[in-house]
Amino acid sequence: MKESISLMEIFGTFFKINAVTFGGGYTIVPVIRDEFMKKRGLIDEEEMLSLVALAQSGPGAMAISTSLLTGYRLRGWKGALTALLASVLPCLIIISVLFYFYDAFSNNFWVKSALLGMGGVISAVLVLTVYDMGKAALKKHKIFSLILMVGAFVASFFFQVHTIIIILTLALLGFATFTLVDEGKVK
Repeated sequence: MKESISLMEIFGTFFKINAVTFGGGYTIVPVIRDEFMKKRGLIDEEEMLSLVALAQSGPGAMAISTSLLTGYRLRGWKGALTALLASVLPCLIIISVLFYFYDAFSNNFWVKSALLGMGGVISAVLVLTVYDMGKAALKKHKIFSLILMVGAFVASFFFQVHTIIIILTLALLGFATFTLVDEGKVK
């Protein structure tokens, strides 16, 4: 475990990221990825994919789970606790402010326009995130990953298969495949 980042740096970075990132968990992933993988070099591509996969599989908000797991990866349980606190505080502060000023904001033209504009930006960030994560997955398991991605999309979009069934099926396939690969039975 690398300790080249202090707990204060973890707190400041995650507080800043969670204070300005709108749109949910998948919009925070590229920001965390850029900060800790590209800028600081503390996490590699495969670790980031693993952290995102773990964050998706757990309960709760994706942004909080990703922050917590990244903090744990960087500095153990102290890093996890620090990242968790830094990730939750901006949400609590913003929600508290909005609670007290909701009536003033709810019918404001500028606020509505800003939120509408953010929707377009969030969509673009999500498309780029899916592209980057898909590209990284395809590097390691080219055809298999492509078949699974296309299959999951087709099952969901065209056949309306429930998301839980798709996730459980892919989890079982992944477990079976990587168990066999790790045991050396399939190469």
